[in-house]
Amino acid sequence: MKRHISLIISLFIISLLANAQSFDTISRDGMSNLNGFQGNRNLGLSDSIQNQHKEIPRGLKVWTIDERFGDRTAAQPDTVSELFMNTFFTTGLRGEYNSLGNLGSPRQNRIFIDRSEPSEFIFLAPYDKFIVPPSKFHFTSTLSPITNLSYSTAGDRTDGEDQFKALFAINAGKKWGFGFKFDYLYGRGYYSNQNTSHIDYTFWGTYTGEKYQANFLSSLNHQKVSENGGIANDAYITHPEIFNESFETSEIPTVLSKNWNRNDNQHIFFNHRYSLGFYRKVAMTKEEIEAKKFAIRSMQSQEADKARKKAMEEAKKNGEEFDEEEFNKRQKAKGRPDDAKVIGNNPTSNNLATNGEQRDFINVDSLGEKEMTGNDATNEWIKDEYVPVTSFIHTARFDNFRRIYQAYDTPDSFYANNYYYNNATANDSIYDQTKHWALKNTFAIALLEGFNKWAKAGLKAFVSHELRHYELPMLLTTTTTPATNPLFGGYEKINKNDISVGGQLLKANGKTLHYNINAEAWIAGDRAGQLHIDGNADLNFPLLGDTVQFAATAFFHRTAPTFYMNTFRSRHFWWDNNLDQQIHSRLLGAFTLKKTRTQLRVGYDVLKNYAYFGLQNERVASGNNYLVRNNQVNVRQHNGAISLLTLQLQQDFKFGIMNWQNLITFQKSSNEAVLPTPTLNIYSNLFIRFKIAKVLDCDFGVDGRYFTKYHAPEYIPGMGSFGIQETEASRTEIGNYPVINAYANFKLQRTRFFIMMSHINSGDSGNYFFTPHYPLNQRILRLGISWDFFN
Repeated sequence: MKRHISLIISLFIISLLANAQSFDTISRDGMSNLNGFQGNRNLGLSDSIQNQHKEIPRGLKVWTIDERFGDRTAAQPDTVSELFMNTFFTTGLRGEYNSLGNLGSPRQNRIFIDRSEPSEFIFLAPYDKFIVPPSKFHFTSTLSPITNLSYSTAGDRTDGEDQFKALFAINAGKKWGFGFKFDYLYGRGYYSNQNTSHIDYTFWGTYTGEKYQANFLSSLNHQKVSENGGIANDAYITHPEIFNESFETSEIPTVLSKNWNRNDNQHIFFNHRYSLGFYRKVAMTKEEIEAKKFAIRSMQSQEADKARKKAMEEAKKNGEEFDEEEFNKRQKAKGRPDDAKVIGNNPTSNNLATNGEQRDFINVDSLGEKEMTGNDATNEWIKDEYVPVTSFIHTARFDNFRRIYQAYDTPDSFYANNYYYNNATANDSIYDQTKHWALKNTFAIALLEGFNKWAKAGLKAFVSHELRHYELPMLLTTTTTPATNPLFGGYEKINKNDISVGGQLLKANGKTLHYNINAEAWIAGDRAGQLHIDGNADLNFPLLGDTVQFAATAFFHRTAPTFYMNTFRSRHFWWDNNLDQQIHSRLLGAFTLKKTRTQLRVGYDVLKNYAYFGLQNERVASGNNYLVRNNQVNVRQHNGAISLLTLQLQQDFKFGIMNWQNLITFQKSSNEAVLPTPTLNIYSNLFIRFKIAKVLDCDFGVDGRYFTKYHAPEYIPGMGSFGIQETEASRTEIGNYPVINAYANFKLQRTRFFIMMSHINSGDSGNYFFTPHYPLNQRILRLGISWDFFN
């Protein structure tokens, strides 16, 4: 406890000493305007030559890209203090994920419409918090080097949780941008045999030219999770009073020990495009004007420094004393007075961007020749902008995966089947390994919106080829090998190829209506017959002084199950299926009222030939514990149709310093045995927000997450995935238990930090499971900090 208090005091003092500005505003083009690049009003000139205080420009442009075409979408960097304390939780920002309790453990979203599409390598799906796909990664362009350090901690060296993140971004000129990210997560675990260790190294680079643009992303990831199979009896948590002695969480018996899942994966993504187009005259944005002013001031500062040094050398050479005051007077006389005015007509306010949002055309014909050549106020803030009309695009992606499930000690009869042994002694050790890599190339041509008579909206066409490689265990087939005791015989290598074609129709310009329609069809290869049609649109209009937005999303996906759903081989799980393609259609609408802080989402899903894991096992009483036996996993496919209705209301209230945020989700599945969901999922956050000394932002509050009871999917250690509970005698419900946290959240200039007591309502009993047989951590003090540096 003393260590925590000392750390809190240290964080507060460090934050008070921080002398930099925060990301105050984000413009529509993604540039963070850091207080208008304000700094030393002496423009980098100090009273002493030996003590130069240079002004540092601060600005960050952040964007995500479309994985197929590389289209850039402005994004907002994570710099707000609101809900910062929840960003480290594996259970999600609002507690919407089922997890095994420990930091970095596998998880699954309870809100079905928010689940990601399953990737080909299904074993990484439970680690979507840690692994960021290219479509969600934040690429950067910055005016000065930026470093962000984030750290979260809870507990101690025996059972605590720690996560450290470091991010560095820099530009080499205006066009080249680079960055590096390091993410290290280590959860020792409050329960036995559940520690986690994740490491991520990511490097990115961007080039933003007029005709050529490129985005490069490379990452190395390692995930290691110790598997305990859950606790041996849920009553240790739900009814501790029935036992003769009390147990610390680390003393509660678990089903497994000395079992691990390891995933190593490497990813390379590269997208580039070359565009044909024309130049036009446009007004600079506010950020560009400020950046140009800064460059002018910097140049003037450098010239003044050179002139001062030269004057000092001449004075020293002539045996004279350098007169600083006289020198400054001469320098000021050379420059234009600060209150000087330009004679002539200025461009209209409609042409010049004054708020960083407006980028209208400059009508060159309306400006006289004399005005264009002699009026500094007109020419200085106008630039030539290259407008691409037709783009040629290439995207390459390479992903490499390896998964190992290893065990040194497995309980007797834990698995129903043994398909092979690693050696002739047939011991209980397990070493299951599978490998997979994929190389995909996409070539596309794009006719940009509004500049081609053949495409009033944006129009793109593409063709893709993907080569996929798999390695799976196989049996050693010899005449001397007994059929009842097969041995491991190495790895079988399997290659698959696919070719797909498609297109996109896009309208992104304008303020009222935007839409995006994509279609892709697989015409050859293992996935021939697949079809994906996706569409989304948004409509924005004023209503009674408010801005109303209606967004709609729809898709139709006919998709072949992943390779591992058809074919999988390990020591205890083995199948070769011929599954039908799954059909999944969705209609989703979102209605937003900004002034009332209201958002309503309505979704309807229909699934046919839905494929999933089915888990069968037995739980046999043995003293105070249960023995888990005869675990068997099979791939199921439901031939009928399953429908799912989702209603979600987000409503926030603000009364002075009082804030109340609510997110309520209703889900109704037509087949709970195949696609189980909780009927209600609720998150509520009540806090007060105020400032101290006009510089320290403070949030003091409590938040809670709750969902109704349901038969949630059970975690399968041997697969590293979640499966449906199929054994009626051992089916377990979770839910109907609120988890409440109390927190204090702060932001001081460029530093965010928090102190939290999580799960403050934990006591001697309670059904606090977010996955069957895996209890959550009890009451824990947590601390966290995030600090931005500008070099």
